[in-house]
Amino acid sequence: MIIDDEENMRHMLKAVLNRYGYATEAVSDGSSGLEMIRNSVFDFVLCDIKMPQMDGMEFLRAARCDLQHTTVIMMSAYGSIDLAIEAMKLGAYDFISKPFKNEEIRLTIKKAEERERLKQENVALRDQIQRMGGKLSFGNMVGKSPAMQQVFSMALKVARFDSTVLITGESGTGKELIAQGIHRESQRRSEPMIPVNCASIPENLLESELFGYVKGAFTGADKDKKGLFVSAQGGTIFLDEIGDIPLSLQPKILRVLQEGEVRPVGAAKTKTIDVRVIAATSRDLAKAISDGDFREDLFYRLNVVPIALPPLRQRSEDIPRLCHFFINRFNESLGSRIKNISAEAMTLLMAHPWPGNVRELENAIERAIVLAEGTTLAPAAFLGLPKVPENNAGEGDGFSLKAARAALEARMIRKALAATGGNRTHAANLLEISHPSLLSKMKLYGIT
Repeated sequence: MIIDDEENMRHMLKAVLNRYGYATEAVSDGSSGLEMIRNSVFDFVLCDIKMPQMDGMEFLRAARCDLQHTTVIMMSAYGSIDLAIEAMKLGAYDFISKPFKNEEIRLTIKKAEERERLKQENVALRDQIQRMGGKLSFGNMVGKSPAMQQVFSMALKVARFDSTVLITGESGTGKELIAQGIHRESQRRSEPMIPVNCASIPENLLESELFGYVKGAFTGADKDKKGLFVSAQGGTIFLDEIGDIPLSLQPKILRVLQEGEVRPVGAAKTKTIDVRVIAATSRDLAKAISDGDFREDLFYRLNVVPIALPPLRQRSEDIPRLCHFFINRFNESLGSRIKNISAEAMTLLMAHPWPGNVRELENAIERAIVLAEGTTLAPAAFLGLPKVPENNAGEGDGFSLKAARAALEARMIRKALAATGGNRTHAANLLEISHPSLLSKMKLYGIT
């Protein structure tokens, strides 16, 4: 937006900036500019200082709250250092003295563009560092292991774009949580995310659920109904268990991805939609393609950005952190007061292969909290998990060195604390680790 009381200056700036590729609006005083800035968003404002009714400095003061994401460049033929400093204090980015050359305006705006780009990159970088290094989480998912950090990093990157995502992994690994996290980090976060379990809807109803139908399309269709794709307009649709979708319906899903169109059942015309698609499956789609159960062209349309979630047995170092995460959650929802997990119980959990992955661990923690006698979860509270022999504590039936190492660390820490009568400083000396390291490991393994 150009704010200047001289018609020739407005005309010249519009012509120059339009030639450089900028869309422009021009007004003759600060009050008109204030009205426009409150109804529209501008990347840049070129504002003269000396104007009737409302001058440039008054405009800056009045519009300060509305200019938080706008770069303001002040212009004046009566420039002085003091005036420029005052304008900067009020939020102006730069000050140009009249008369000026066309190239000077272009370079000033280009410099401002570069500044804004760097600011956005710095904000994104700080945000990513906070998420990945500080919280060790993405959405409602928790994980410190390298495998999960890689998943979080990929999800955070793809969230900024509208690319289709295919999330694969065993049942219970948290595919829907990753999809929710991507949606919440995207530009579509203010619009709905519609989850659809393709395996739970009967085949004869799935098409009408996804695409909707028009009145009279079939018996019982007494009025038009919009489908889930239309309900997700502007937002995200999450197609869970996409590998179980009927072969007859797959061409219509393909058309949505290719053309951005849906056709309600019984309708003669298609509807254009703006919906991001995130799909997930626990099936081996490569095998489904070779078996003739899944279209290869649909797979390639879905698999633009693949995210593979590792099973819990491959990231056992996340188990202590997940346990404390679930304890805090269930303490709040169940009104319980569990404080930690005993070392023996943690050894049991670390050695278990978790075929049901994180969902199974979550259920095990909830069940243990319900059965717990005190404020510490003991092995007896974890019904159904095989006990680990004392002389082989930490070995279990699996082959995870990380799980065995964590279990052994917990056992040795308890042994050292017992030998020193609970003196943590002496125990740290026996273990040949620092005192802060001992405290950190005690918290991780739930040792009091």
